[in-house]
Amino acid sequence: MDDFEKAVVLSFDESGTVNSVLKSQAVAFCQQIRENPSICSLCIERLCFSKLVQVQFWCLQCLHEVLRVQYPSMSPEEKSFIRRSVFSIACFEAVDKNSVRVLDGPAFIKNKLAQVLVTLIYFEYPLIWSTVFVDFLPHLSKGAVIIDMFCRVLNALDDELISLDYPRNVEEVAAAARVKDAMRQQCVSQIVSVWYDIVSMYRNSDPELCTSVLESMRRYISWIDIGLIVNDAFIPLLFELILVDGMLDQLRGAAAGCVLAVVSKRMDPQSKLALLQSLQISRVFGLIADNDSELVSKVAALLTGYATEVLDCSKRLNSEDAKEVLMELLNEVLPSVFYVMQNCEVDNTFSIVQFLSGYVATMKSLSPLREKQLLHVSQILEVIRAQIRYDPAYRDNLDTLDKIGREEEDRMTEFRKDLFVLLRSVGRVAPDVTQIFIRNSLVSAVAFSADRNVEEVEAALSLFNALGESISDEAMRTGSGLLSELVPMLLSTRFPCHSNRLVALVYLDTVTRYMKFLLENTQYIPMVLAAFLDERGIPHPNANVSRRAIYLFMRAVKLLKAKLVPFIETILQSLQDTIAQFTSMDCTSKELLGSEDGSHIFEAIGLLIGMEDVPPEKQSDYLSALLTPLCQQVEALLLNAKVQNPEESPARISNIQQIIMAINALSKGFSERLATASRPAIGLMFKQTLDVLLQILVVFPKIEPLRCKVTSFIHRMVDTLGASVFPYLPKALEQLLAESEPKEMVGFLVLINQLICKFNTAVVDILEEVYPTIATRIFSILPKDAFPSGPGSNTEEIRELQELQRTLYTFLHVITTHDLSSVFLSPKSRSYLDPMMQLLLYTSCNHKDILIRKACVQIFIRLIKDWCTRPYGEEKVPGFQNFVIEAFALNCCLYSVLDKSFEFRDANTLVLFGEIVLAQKVMYEKFGNDFLVHFVSKGFPTAHCPQDMAEQYCQNLQGNDIKALKSFYQSLIENLRLQQNGSLVFR
Repeated sequence: MDDFEKAVVLSFDESGTVNSVLKSQAVAFCQQIRENPSICSLCIERLCFSKLVQVQFWCLQCLHEVLRVQYPSMSPEEKSFIRRSVFSIACFEAVDKNSVRVLDGPAFIKNKLAQVLVTLIYFEYPLIWSTVFVDFLPHLSKGAVIIDMFCRVLNALDDELISLDYPRNVEEVAAAARVKDAMRQQCVSQIVSVWYDIVSMYRNSDPELCTSVLESMRRYISWIDIGLIVNDAFIPLLFELILVDGMLDQLRGAAAGCVLAVVSKRMDPQSKLALLQSLQISRVFGLIADNDSELVSKVAALLTGYATEVLDCSKRLNSEDAKEVLMELLNEVLPSVFYVMQNCEVDNTFSIVQFLSGYVATMKSLSPLREKQLLHVSQILEVIRAQIRYDPAYRDNLDTLDKIGREEEDRMTEFRKDLFVLLRSVGRVAPDVTQIFIRNSLVSAVAFSADRNVEEVEAALSLFNALGESISDEAMRTGSGLLSELVPMLLSTRFPCHSNRLVALVYLDTVTRYMKFLLENTQYIPMVLAAFLDERGIPHPNANVSRRAIYLFMRAVKLLKAKLVPFIETILQSLQDTIAQFTSMDCTSKELLGSEDGSHIFEAIGLLIGMEDVPPEKQSDYLSALLTPLCQQVEALLLNAKVQNPEESPARISNIQQIIMAINALSKGFSERLATASRPAIGLMFKQTLDVLLQILVVFPKIEPLRCKVTSFIHRMVDTLGASVFPYLPKALEQLLAESEPKEMVGFLVLINQLICKFNTAVVDILEEVYPTIATRIFSILPKDAFPSGPGSNTEEIRELQELQRTLYTFLHVITTHDLSSVFLSPKSRSYLDPMMQLLLYTSCNHKDILIRKACVQIFIRLIKDWCTRPYGEEKVPGFQNFVIEAFALNCCLYSVLDKSFEFRDANTLVLFGEIVLAQKVMYEKFGNDFLVHFVSKGFPTAHCPQDMAEQYCQNLQGNDIKALKSFYQSLIENLRLQQNGSLVFR
């Protein structure tokens, strides 16, 4: 080896034994050679004389890159030299007796050589090198080596230029069209003839070579004249290769691939019909029986492709005779297609769902379905069931739900979506057949041996569950079709594999799906309750199943309600153990139930025992039996906390949190009317409970999760106890305000908003008491202008303050719109009036959130209406009128809308603009000419408003048409913007 060869070999070394410095030097040396102006000559010389494959590959790679980049700038002589040399090497011609034959090298060298030749074709065919293909054909007589190389060139041409499987730019698309047009005109027929001769000659002696030829041919069928292939010579040869037993499977598969390319070729539907008829595809049906054969996947692809083309052709032809012929062809191939779908590996390019959906769509016009279609419906259902079935190999992973199990479940959930859509389409076309199939699936699934039982049962239940999505509420209630048989069968069947997580989950989901059937078939309610209350449901050993059962049981109770009253005793007795885990809870049992799902069981019980259909004495007994132990547990925990450091026991805090959630959920079943009017004893129990839970705020004043849960319970008690909750509010609100951080203050304001919305002016005393504390806290922590923006501004603290600000505006809006603006004027609150007004003013003009700006404008409108009674009386709030006229009117109603950021094309901004116009109307009604003169004389001149426009504004404002005022004011603002030379700033 000379230095160049050594450098190339070292640069390709991946063994790790070469010194890294030496390798870097070798790479640099090679790069230096690559930059040599005579690099192409050097590469061709080395190709001809170096036996090292690394050197051969480096030279070919270098040639390829240089041609792609530098071809346009090369001299004609250099291009000619490269063309002659590369073509000679590709045709196995030796330069002299000592030259190396590159075609004797490995496949990757020959592929790279083909790539170089195709690059020349890209630039030169047909304008410069018009005979490249014709010149190649005579050399094929040299034998298999040249034929193999020719195939590689054709494959590379398809990959690099012609195939639409890869993205192409405009130049490449144009080059592909140029090459294909020239080949069609000049040499395609000769190439096809050569293909035929080679396959005929070498089929027995060199089947691998014939396979390569057919694989190349398949790529070209889509764009050459189909008559060159579909004739009395080639089609019989292809089918003969497919059907001859003992032939190499790869060759038979390649022949099947060519027939599929013929079938898939685009043409007018009448020609396609003639082609499909002529193929006599039934000849290959028998080949798919041997599932282990390599040939099967190719034949399967052929059959599915053929069926797809028949179906597509039937959609494009309007002739009834033609449709009849196509239906016969489809009926002939479908049994084999169904077999393929269930038993073979189907090619990824074929969409089973898309094909079957298309076929089912053709049935919609047939009523009733013919016998053949009914048979096909059953086979489609078989395919769906086979496709949605889990692989038993993942059974343990799915049951324990480890990482592999989760991935497989996610994959199948996504994969099943389209299949279930197909199922529902079939169910609409043939409801009886579908329901019979599901019934038989359930029956047969139970009979399967234990090693197959799980997947079969899960698939059958999933089918029944998915079908339920397409059944109307009316059909569900009346049990139309076979539902009156299927639902009882579902409820009564005990599956041996019910302990499996997947089976248990889909069973409970399916029972819930058909729950409306029980609304008119109440005799089956005991069976449904059993499904939830025995080991199939809530007591199931798998925690995931148990949690899901609890949630679904709660949904069932919501639906059935009063129909469950006769069964309350049975239900509560069955749930005793579950309830006991809550009422005497330790961390272990709590984790078992899961925090959120545990509250669902109490919500279900609350819905059951909270109905007025339950006798009063029983209702009180049920509620007391639940609340008393829960409250006792809280009291015990609080007592222990007083003795020890209350913040040193996360388990204790977690337990209390869980109990509050349970009581909260339980209370959802009790209405305000029942708890306060018809059965006050119930209300009394909840008041006593509230008393106990409020102690949590005293013992744990700084534990945020507990404060949030207690706040949530107060929300519930406001709805449940109504006005009778008032005596408890002062103490509760005082405790909640005492230690509140911004995040908690948001929750506190939401609670106050609820009280205002529910009780209106009845909360005025409470509000006057808490508002000063709220104002002190909020105005001290919120910025007086905009929040910081830019890098580092999106912190958790800033986000919490932004949320608090949004909630504050809602709070102020709720106060003013519920006739409580007098709160702002109380002696304790008066000092906060000015900062509040300044904040509202700034926000109404500048806030990024248009909806918040709108709320602030609405607040001003209400305050003007509430506080400004002149000219008929004294000024209620001294200085307010001047503030509104001089600050709010000009800054918000004029300058802010003149700013280019006020976008009239935005829907929310238009709504804000409507409020701003309304504010002007209200100010005129309340302040008369005081407002009008100041607005027009001080504001309009600053905005360079012409006098005539100002006069028109006054006329519109004094009129009674608010829409006309809004329209005029918008056009006025848009005209003033056009006159502006620079933006107006907030004043």
